[in-house]
Parts: sequence; C-alpha cells; structure tokens
Amino acid sequence: MKTAISLIVLISLLLVSAACEKQDVSDNNNIINPNPDPAQYGTPFQGVPDARDVVIYQVNMRAFSNTRNFQGVIARLDSIKALGANVIYLMPIYPVGKLRAFNSPYCIKDYKAVNAEFGTLADLRALIDGAHERGMAVILDWVANHTAWDHEWMSNPTWYVKNGSGEMYSPNGWNDVVQLNFSNTEMREEMIRAMKFWVLTANCDGFRCDYSDGPPLNFWKQAIDSLRNIKSHKLLLLAEGTKAGTFSQGFDYTFGFRFYDQMKKVYANNQAATTIDNINTTEYSGAGDNQRVVRYITNHDVNSSDGTPIDLFGGKEGSMAAFVVAAYMNGVPMVYTGQEVGTPYRISFPFTGNTINWTLNPSMTAEYKKIIAFRNSSAAIRRGTLTSHSTQDVCAFTKVSGTETVFVAVNVRNSTTTYTLPDGVSNSVWNNAFTGTQVTMDAEISLGPYEYYVLTK
Repeated sequence: MKTAISLIVLISLLLVSAACEKQDVSDNNNIINPNPDPAQYGTPFQGVPDARDVVIYQVNMRAFSNTRNFQGVIARLDSIKALGANVIYLMPIYPVGKLRAFNSPYCIKDYKAVNAEFGTLADLRALIDGAHERGMAVILDWVANHTAWDHEWMSNPTWYVKNGSGEMYSPNGWNDVVQLNFSNTEMREEMIRAMKFWVLTANCDGFRCDYSDGPPLNFWKQAIDSLRNIKSHKLLLLAEGTKAGTFSQGFDYTFGFRFYDQMKKVYANNQAATTIDNINTTEYSGAGDNQRVVRYITNHDVNSSDGTPIDLFGGKEGSMAAFVVAAYMNGVPMVYTGQEVGTPYRISFPFTGNTINWTLNPSMTAEYKKIIAFRNSSAAIRRGTLTSHSTQDVCAFTKVSGTETVFVAVNVRNSTTTYTLPDGVSNSVWNNAFTGTQVTMDAEISLGPYEYYVLTK
C-alpha cells in the first residue's frame, strides 16, 4: 500500500514539474524565470541629486587609467569628487562581441555580464559603493537598439528585424551590430529585465541610453515606467537623442547635440553668439520644469571624430570660455575623461590607445573646479530663469532664482571686444562670483580674448 501511495506521489510530482517547465519555456526552449529580478545588493543610494542639480563626469574606462579597468577609476574617485561632479557615467561595462566586430564597447554580447577587460562584478560594486560613499551617483551606459552578432539572443530570430530577403541586418551601416525587433513583446520585456538587473545587482542609479532615437518611444515609456516602479531607487535617465516626444516618455535628460554643433559654428565659422538662443528654444521643446538638456564641449564620440576641445574651441582659454556657456547657460554640464586637464590628443575609437596624463595643466583643472563649484553653490545657475543679452561676439545672460541674480558674459572671440551692459546690470554694484570681491559696473566692459565675467548679487 505504501509503495502504491509513493508511486502516486512520485507521478504527481513529475506532472507538476513538467507543467512548471512547460510554463517557463519560451520559443526556442530559452528558459525564462517567472521571478527574474535578483535580490537587492547593498543599500539603495539615498543621495541621488535632483535632476536639475547634476554635474556629470563621463568615464571611458579604456583611457581613464593605465590599468584601463574599474580599479583605475576607483583610485581616482576622490579626484572626480574634487572636480565637483555628483554623477559618474560609465561607458558600457558589458562583454564585447567578436563576430564581425571592431572591439567597440557599444557592440554588446551579453546584457547581464561584466566585461572581464574591466574586472568583475565585485569590482563594479566596489566602484559604485565608493562613489556612493563620496556622495556621487553612478549611471551605466545602455545600448538598447542593437546587439552584437554573437549575442545570446541571436537564438531567438524573431527578436531581430529582417530585410526583404529574410535576413537580419545592421542599422545605419554599423556592421558590427544587428538591429533588434521592438515589435517583439518578449524581447522588450527581457530588455527591461536586464536593465532592472543592474539597478538591483550593482545598485546603479540610472542609465545613459545610447542612440535613444532608434527604439520606438513607446518602448522607452514601457521601460521607464518599469524602472520608476522600483520604489527603493531614485533613478536618473538620460536619452542620447533628440526625437520629438523623448521628454514626455519620462527621461530626465536629452543630449545637447544641437548646442555642441552650434558652439562649433560660433567658434569656427564666426556665427553670432545670439544663435545659441535659438538652441535654448529647440532643445527644450516639450521639456517639463525639472527636465534638462545635457550640454558638453566634448564626449567619446566627438573627441574621436572631431577633435579635442582645445582643437575646436580656441585652445585652453577658448575651451574654458565654451565650458562656461555649457555649464551656466541652460543645461546640465558633462565633463569627459581628461577634459579637465586639457588632454591635447584625441582618445580615438576604440579607445585603446593613449591613456590620460593627469598631471597636465593643473591651472586648467583648477579653473574647471572653480567654474563647477560656483554652479554647485548657485540656485540661480542651476534652476534660475534665463534671460539672454547676447550680441554677435558675446554670449551674455542673466539667471534669476528668488533673490539671487547672476550675470554671465563670455567673449567667444580670440580678440578684445567691448560689450554694452544691459539695463539692470550697468551702473550697479555686483560681486565677482569667483572671488567675492565687490565690483561696480559702468555702462560697458572690455572683454579680452575668450574672457568671461560671472557676477552675482
């Protein structure tokens, strides 16, 4: 009798097991865990800054240190903090594809693994923990539009778009990657699970979403809603895109492509500084009160393709003037690996050449610290109402928040120019924002080549 009962129990267990296996298996027998979210590592960071108050530091691991890994970044966390940054943005940390590949960090082979080139998951956690201990958030680069040709998802052919011949293909001539199919519900859900994986497994504080104009807006809406539902975390989400409607999907930031392009024209083509005013309008179309555009004078793409800030913006002095506009006028500033020491050479794709010499140009580093420190101390610069007073050669504006007013005038030319001060600034007493010294302004000022005034009261 016991034998018969045991046999019945065994058969019942086997049937239950078979049913569970059937429930958990998707197309092509890829097992999907019905409870895929990992346990929370560590304690969610409570110091994530308000989106309006951010200064981003972009880390290119391959060039950042002689060791070219997470440990090299850990060793310089105090330096990033001292610069004034409060958000670190790490370029892709994932294994890179080998098939049809060029060693691009944006050719992702596995969304849920750490590239051994940079270290281990424990090393990544140590980096993020170290940043959190210093009051800095960390966001990861996320490449949603495409994968490597040898990504594990290639076993799911319906997860990729096919051309008229029924073949998978590369988007935009990027031959090392293959286009994902955002009409596939399973792929979208697995992508979102992978993003949540890093929030929980590594305790990261958000994502910079590469080529966000590629995936459809409704995917980003779905992903952001899901990420925001992790109530234990405050996340910062940056879209590297400008597609109309991007802000409305829930991103905190879009990318300042237009600002960068126009600043190049102002410097190289002698276009009027007033043309930047138009960018303030177009880049903020659809933005809410707390949403911002990330503005930069270099990043990993344009540094490799266009040149360094020193190349593009009139040497050390001119590039500092351009950074003042980027940091103060109407956006959230981003500083790229080595920018603050005036690195004179390009960090060329795939970024495996020169590393940064951190001893270069200490006076330039000090100037970056001074500019960022005032931004961090000024509610008017970070959150104030902008009024432009620009001319052909001078980018000038006031920012006002409550009782604080800041006036900024930046000569964007390599020659001395005379600037007539606007009403409310002329014939009045101000304080030099960097020294605190009291300054009495007349009707006009003379600005030397690439000189800038920052006054407050």
